[in-house]
Amino acid sequence: MADTILTIDRDELLTVIHKVVHRTMNIDFTWEWPCGVAFYGITKAWDVTGNEEYIEFLKNWVDEYMEIGLPKFTVNTVSMGHTLINLYQTRGEQKYLDLATAKAEYLQNTALRFGDRVLQHTVSAGNDFPGQAWADTLFMAAYFLLRLGRLLNNETYIEDALHQYLAHEELLQDVKTNLFYHGYDNSTKGHMSGVFWGRANAWAALTMAEAKNYINYLYPEFMAIDGTLRDHLAALVRLQSPNGLWHTVLDDANTYEEISASAGIAAALVLNRHPLHAKTVMAAYRGILDNIGEDGSVRNVSAGTAVMETVQNYNRVPRKRVQGWGQGLTLAFLSALVKYQQEAESKSK
Repeated sequence: MADTILTIDRDELLTVIHKVVHRTMNIDFTWEWPCGVAFYGITKAWDVTGNEEYIEFLKNWVDEYMEIGLPKFTVNTVSMGHTLINLYQTRGEQKYLDLATAKAEYLQNTALRFGDRVLQHTVSAGNDFPGQAWADTLFMAAYFLLRLGRLLNNETYIEDALHQYLAHEELLQDVKTNLFYHGYDNSTKGHMSGVFWGRANAWAALTMAEAKNYINYLYPEFMAIDGTLRDHLAALVRLQSPNGLWHTVLDDANTYEEISASAGIAAALVLNRHPLHAKTVMAAYRGILDNIGEDGSVRNVSAGTAVMETVQNYNRVPRKRVQGWGQGLTLAFLSALVKYQQEAESKSK
């Protein structure tokens, strides 16, 4: 990526990250996907700052919850596995790896699937959305399986993770626009409302960009994911609003600009390192900063969203409250910028 991105002030970045982390720490999460995404963001902030306060907070929170007792596993609750991986890597305690592995084994042996072993998206212990694939699953489950598979050198986990990436791309990416639909219904072989929801595209773009760091480029799947991501990001940069953001329905400028989607897409652009996308990233940075309060609250983040029936319903999803996924995806973006700067400076020495 061009040096333009290096004009972002490091002190400003670190200050904003610290504020967003602290605001995130003061949300009373449960062991669920909002927490999984929020804490993933804190682990990313830890990676680039080394701030012990961040990782100690996560350790204390997870330890207390493990003593209280965890809810039944679902695809969404598996997202907490990202934090468990980081705690095991930084603190070395086997209990974190054991719990992460238990989540992976749930995905392998118990989680509902349909068609060609495609993970059905589940948000509770019930059969929430029979035969439905959602882009959310790529973050909650596939990316987690890939990370844990690489950590343990477990080819079963890796192969299943890559299969989920390819299956979700096949079911959700539109061949004409290269955008991702929110969901797919196997019973109708269709995409329900057929909406290109912003955050769904953020889940897809971010996790594909991250996946490339975990896959040997000689894997055939690497070329498949790389090509999918290339075309996906090319479509997304052309839908950026004049404010540097993306709309909650990507191809409808009459819908509101949504910050969790914008942050996830922008993070993918940073990770992908395309030189022509630097100006897009800079615009996104300015737009996202304008939506972060002085206390670190990330604003204009849509509430939890099932596959809505119409574009109008997506546009009616409230965006008043601070949400864990808004905090986490924003931290992922800001931390990716810091990491990029660190790597660029290291190469220049």
